[in-house]
Amino acid sequence: MLDQLLNLLPNFGTDTLALLPVLIVLEAVLSADNAIALAAIAQGLDGAKMQRNALNLGLVVAFVLRIILILTATWVVKYWQFELAGAVYLLWLVFQYFTSDAEKTAGVEHHHGPRFASLWQAIPVIALTDLAFSLDSVTTAIAISSETWLVVAAGFIGILTLRLMAGLFIRWLDEYTHLEDAGYVTVAFVGLRLLLKVFNDSLVPPQWVMIVLIAVLFTWGFSKRNEPKPAADVEPIESAALEAVPTQPIPEPSNDKKETQGASVD
Repeated sequence: MLDQLLNLLPNFGTDTLALLPVLIVLEAVLSADNAIALAAIAQGLDGAKMQRNALNLGLVVAFVLRIILILTATWVVKYWQFELAGAVYLLWLVFQYFTSDAEKTAGVEHHHGPRFASLWQAIPVIALTDLAFSLDSVTTAIAISSETWLVVAAGFIGILTLRLMAGLFIRWLDEYTHLEDAGYVTVAFVGLRLLLKVFNDSLVPPQWVMIVLIAVLFTWGFSKRNEPKPAADVEPIESAALEAVPTQPIPEPSNDKKETQGASVD
């Protein structure tokens, strides 16, 4: 698919700005499953503010790691151990997700995976997860263009896109029933793809197959919304709140006041 896209470009060569939109689209498409994984990891923190800070700081670290990966890509691709480590890490995330117990709020399951006691526990996990995904996307980008600055620029825009998408997915994960499952299935596909590259590169499916799979899975992920909480779940809370309000008893009139009132009647 990438070869077909390059053939459609004007004859400016493969090291010009004409490749930048292609690299940006590539980063955005390949970041969809990455974004949902990062959003699910960020949900391990309590509170929207903590989740936003974890994504912001985690992706800053991730961008630094991406630059290091880009600068050393020609060296990294010579060692299959890096891709094996990335594949094992991603498949471990998927295994952890599908074998962990989901937390429930008002009877609705909403989070699998690890919980974090502090922001600084989540940041390294977010950065390492993005790095594992980058092993696939960065090496693909390097194969398209030998201009390092061009790949770095595409990676920077990809990080911004990833942050936007992850922020949206945090909200959508609580709204759609199958979305988180669909996202982690795509994470499994990326991990398996890296494994195939390690053991037999000829068996690796082309990028267009991955794009089609991601599209199908995310169509299923957005196919069903969570049911809104019934009113019965809200009424006991309201009644309990009313019962919790202390009531002041009406004081009885004193004997002196009763006598005074009796005298005035006489």
